[in-house]
Amino acid sequence: MDAEDVPGTVGSDVANYVLFRTRKQLWPIPDHIDELGESDLFDLIEFLFDHVSKPLEGSFHSHMGCGMHWETFDKEAGRTEYCSMLNPLLASYGPGFELNNRGEIMQTGPRELGNLLRADPPSEDGTVRSRIRAAVDCFQRYGSSIEDRRHAVRDLADVLEKLRPRAKTVLRSKDEDDLFNLANNFGIRHLNDRQKSDYDPAVWLSWMFYHYLATIFAVLHLLERKPKGERKP
Repeated sequence: MDAEDVPGTVGSDVANYVLFRTRKQLWPIPDHIDELGESDLFDLIEFLFDHVSKPLEGSFHSHMGCGMHWETFDKEAGRTEYCSMLNPLLASYGPGFELNNRGEIMQTGPRELGNLLRADPPSEDGTVRSRIRAAVDCFQRYGSSIEDRRHAVRDLADVLEKLRPRAKTVLRSKDEDDLFNLANNFGIRHLNDRQKSDYDPAVWLSWMFYHYLATIFAVLHLLERKPKGERKP
């Protein structure tokens, strides 16, 4: 017997479900697609990532051209395929974006720094690794504010502070001082009246972020090359 429409896990009123989850009128997609701005479209892409699955097994129903009735699904495979289809398009849009494996749209950053942004920090310290990844995510997240980006740079400066005792063994004294003066003089850490505030944060925060990130990786790689007996925890 034909069961006609059978509600799925989100219920029979999909439009209200989407409204509840996104706080936006996005469904049905054909009814709203021409009205969507950039942030609306990105919200829709992230919503679909959360709900996409790849069909695996089912049966074909020929009555009135009904088609396949899928019964089993693979969520992770569906998300992987979804990202692989969308990311080439997102990469060519605007400054370049990507949908990561957590379903978040991120700015890809300068192409020549792509490997650095995606690299796993070469450290056995879980706190260092998590702070670096959190800073990268915060800085690259679509829609991140100036304050978000300042916070990301501050996190990287804090990572360098944590590494400072060991960094002394692989950096020249002047280079080490310059790194921390940079953060302190531009209002990133330890606020005081002598700090510079008349700079364009959109430009300088980007420069400081990539400078700090590259320096952290360089320090970690240099420390990694030291004989194990000379490494400090």
